[in-house]
Amino acid sequence: MNKNPILVVQNLTKIFAPQNKNQEPFKAVDSISFTLHEGEILGLLGPNGAGKSTTIHMLLSTLTATSGSVTAFGKDFFKCRWQVLQEVGFASTYINFPSNLSVYENLTIHGRLYGLSGKNLKEQISHYLELFHATDFGMREFGALSAGQKTRVMLVKAFMTNPKLVLLDEPTASLDPDIAYEVRQFILNEQQRRGLSILFTSHNMDEVAAVCGRVLVLRNGKIIADDSPAALAASISNARVQFLVTDGLKRLIAYNADHNLANTIKDRWIEIEVAELEIASFITTIMELGVRFSHIAIEKPTLEDYFLQISRSGK
Repeated sequence: MNKNPILVVQNLTKIFAPQNKNQEPFKAVDSISFTLHEGEILGLLGPNGAGKSTTIHMLLSTLTATSGSVTAFGKDFFKCRWQVLQEVGFASTYINFPSNLSVYENLTIHGRLYGLSGKNLKEQISHYLELFHATDFGMREFGALSAGQKTRVMLVKAFMTNPKLVLLDEPTASLDPDIAYEVRQFILNEQQRRGLSILFTSHNMDEVAAVCGRVLVLRNGKIIADDSPAALAASISNARVQFLVTDGLKRLIAYNADHNLANTIKDRWIEIEVAELEIASFITTIMELGVRFSHIAIEKPTLEDYFLQISRSGK
């Protein structure tokens, strides 16, 4: 991967003033710093309220930062906002076009704001409408579309201007699984084809693991981790071991209770959380107790396990 920095964020902070005199100011983003490199897809994860969307909106200048600096394409973002944003695309499941204009009218206006015109504008709109399976409703009013259709149109908006940097906030949340898969493949292809850089938020951990080479984890407005999806998953020590027990289920349940092992039972299937390094000795021990099973499956920790752990801990 080319290591040229596309986006450099330093000590970025956002403090919201209190709504009334009895409240304290709320620090939504607390002095975060990170770099996004050319051709990198960087995940931005965290529980609701962690500061992800606030960060993205400061990077779009739709929210004013309280302090800190942002450099994009070697330019001071706050001083060269218009120049920088000409190279930035953005799509979110939660932000839409004006509802009373058609899809094509909205995209035409958007394209003109980015300097597209004439045949080139028409070709870009047509190409990306087809790419995201949105051609059939291109002449319909935006407000009449379903949530998934609106999401596809916003993806057209994000990519039709050939940006160098794209900010994607939950870009597949309303999409059917087959369309979401195609969007992920498109993102990876664009990364490989032209070195596109992407800042990507999602609550679909499998999706993040599939497309992001690196992940920043936010909690309470601060970055608490910066690593690959695989490394974050590996930081969880417990694995899940599933058995189809043929004999000794009660003995196994009693053993789990004595050793405070989390377990879930459905019919004769039991799933037990065990430290990954202790799986072999655990299986040996329960066999010595007379527990017999016909099937066993071992699931290593995933990025979702990591996300659930940091969400529950609240620290």
